Amino acid sequence: MKSKRIALLSAVMAVTLASGAMANEIYKWTDDDGVVHYGDRPTGASTEERLNASYRRTDNAAVQQRVQARIDATAARKEARSTAAAAEQDAAENAAVAAERAQQCERARARLETYVQSPRVYRVDDNGERVYLDDAQRQSARQKAEEQIAELCS
Repeated sequence: MKSKRIALLSAVMAVTLASGAMANEIYKWTDDDGVVHYGDRPTGASTEERLNASYRRTDNAAVQQRVQARIDATAARKEARSTAAAAEQDAAENAAVAAERAQQCERARARLETYVQSPRVYRVDDNGERVYLDDAQRQSARQKAEEQIAELCS
């Protein structure tokens, strides 16, 4: 039983090795109509020539390294895009905050100018009626406006 397996294995290996050697022989010839043909067996045609074919085995480690390098490069590009998008979003948010601060600063400056320039200053109460500020209230409102300007306009 063992000898049959060994004989069968030997025969399979012999055929495999022999077919590999035959596969390296390629022939090229041109027929009477001028058509070029290729084959693995000689035909005996007068225009036949034997082509030397050789090959190198694929280096699996090198292929795996190239695949891993592509994966790493793709991940790096995605990370860079993500970082750039986050930075762009932060910049937009910071610009919006800065614009809001600038508006608040301008409103505080306008209020301070009103407190300084106008002899009579009022505010509108909950009922929609004007309530005029006395000097102490006006001074307090002016001081509050100055504090807001110092905070918002710096």
